[in-house]
Amino acid sequence: MFFVTYLRRELRRRMRQAIFIALGLAVGVGLVVTVAAASAGVKKAQSGVLSSLYGVGTNVTVTGAPPGPPASGQTRQKPLRLGPNGMEICTSNGTCTSAAGKTVDNAISQYSGISESKVAEVARLHDVAAVAGGITLTVSTVTFGSSASGPPLSSSSLTLDGVNTGRLSLGPLSTASLTSGHSFTAADADSGVAVVDSGYATSSSLRVGSVLTIDQVNFAVIGIVRQAQASSPPDVYIPLARAQAMPVFPSSLAHEVNTIYVSAASSADISAVTTAIERLLPASTVTSQASLASEVTGSVTSAAKLANDLGKWLAVLVLIAAFAVASLLTMAAVARRVTEFGTLKAIGWRTRRIVAQVLGESLVMGIAGAAVGVGLGFAGAAIIARVAPELSGVVSGNTGPAASQPAGGPGPVNGGPGGSGSHTVSVPLHPSVTVGVIVLAVLLAVAGGLLAGSFASWRIARLRPADALSRVA
Repeated sequence: MFFVTYLRRELRRRMRQAIFIALGLAVGVGLVVTVAAASAGVKKAQSGVLSSLYGVGTNVTVTGAPPGPPASGQTRQKPLRLGPNGMEICTSNGTCTSAAGKTVDNAISQYSGISESKVAEVARLHDVAAVAGGITLTVSTVTFGSSASGPPLSSSSLTLDGVNTGRLSLGPLSTASLTSGHSFTAADADSGVAVVDSGYATSSSLRVGSVLTIDQVNFAVIGIVRQAQASSPPDVYIPLARAQAMPVFPSSLAHEVNTIYVSAASSADISAVTTAIERLLPASTVTSQASLASEVTGSVTSAAKLANDLGKWLAVLVLIAAFAVASLLTMAAVARRVTEFGTLKAIGWRTRRIVAQVLGESLVMGIAGAAVGVGLGFAGAAIIARVAPELSGVVSGNTGPAASQPAGGPGPVNGGPGGSGSHTVSVPLHPSVTVGVIVLAVLLAVAGGLLAGSFASWRIARLRPADALSRVA
């Protein structure tokens, strides 16, 4: 009890000095908390970019190998040729008819097919929690007028995803939110229904109940969705079985998929799962969030480098400076109390009791510095959240609907084959102070206080009562 009373009296008597030491520790700890919060926010932003590419819960994406050059006599699209009377549509047996008044659709796959049996083998791999196959296509449409000799009346294209209606938690639809209608159910596995993106629905004047014709097949629109973060989401989603039944160039995808979405049992298993899939499907491209993260550029990458490099070292330097200031001030305070400590030793106080008293005072100042430092950290995180602009992640892709994707890239946003050179995903920066960071802040501040007290205690241990009392005279 006397220990607490004496400690409280000494701190009150030297209140200004105690506040100054605590504030020095608080500044250092507060900067550490702010940097850690900003770094956590950047990591969340990076995860947001990658989640928009993969879908919620998807850890690994597998795409078929890029198709090779067409064989002799083979084409990547329905043959169109310029005949004596204008454009003609030719069949595989060489019969050609006039394109006048006709609409030609071409569904093109950027990836070679992967057998559904291989999807089942991937699902049986160790540490794989869930698997869903999918098909990503680009469908181009050309409409000719009554005279085939004139230019086409119109041309357009859309990106289409065939989704596993029983595994909507994986793949492109997992990140979408409904704006009207409803999504697929397991019963829609072979139904002529479609879910469309809100942007495409607006531009094409589609709503729930509309009929969408793709390659001369009608699909009833049952739902409209919005992808919150994806800048170039697929335009149309249809059941996987219907996508497999479409005439796809350069080769049919019947009983095949060209994209596999994989969820690992835990984040620690992703590397092992990726390696196992690469052995099973050596010709396919296997990508994980970790491998894709190195290909993401833009402000989110710059912010990550700034937080990890400059921010980290700045926090360390300020923390070292705060510890040094606290130690110097504590030792200066001990120097002014030499007479007091010498008197206490002369009346019978043991050195370890005096040392414990000084360490107790330093511990209290460290705890006070921790409390203020955490508050400063929260304030710094709030300021960053208010003033920081939205971060963006740019993922490079290929132009042209038939272009193959580069090695290591799963393709455009949400698996769609896309037709732009890159895809930009904007994400907000939300710094977050976790419990672990708060605990670290408290430990750092307490360690700083005890370190300062330890230097002072070393000086006290060397103090002789006679030397201290000689100063009184």
